[in-house]
Amino acid sequence: MSHFARLRTQIAEVEHLVAALADLGFGDVEVSETAQHLCGYQGDLRPQRAEVIIRRQHLGPLSNDLGFKRRGDGTFDAIISDYDRARYSGQWLGRLTQRYAYHAARAKLAEQGFTLVREETDDTGRIHLVLRRSA
Repeated sequence: MSHFARLRTQIAEVEHLVAALADLGFGDVEVSETAQHLCGYQGDLRPQRAEVIIRRQHLGPLSNDLGFKRRGDGTFDAIISDYDRARYSGQWLGRLTQRYAYHAARAKLAEQGFTLVREETDDTGRIHLVLRRSA
């Protein structure tokens, strides 16, 4: 039975989290208002719960569910089993956070009347947005 670790994130908005997960190849994500049990690799219910869940069948044959549990301050903790942390490590969480920030920034800028003119990604992975304010 795998141990699950809780990794703190700065992610707070569900819609941007789901969009970031989709960018990383996870199109089938469960979102619930109340936290649901995570499942282990044998389909057993685990005591850990999360509001945003990628079920094990979308991760790999021996994987456990991967979840995101809301904290009291509104941010999410990533709940990842020891087995799955080999693949979904801090580096993966960093890419997820970058994609989350991208979607959050685009939404905020759109609220302020900006439209995207051009987007470029440099050799280091840094994203540059060229924006125009709508009249």
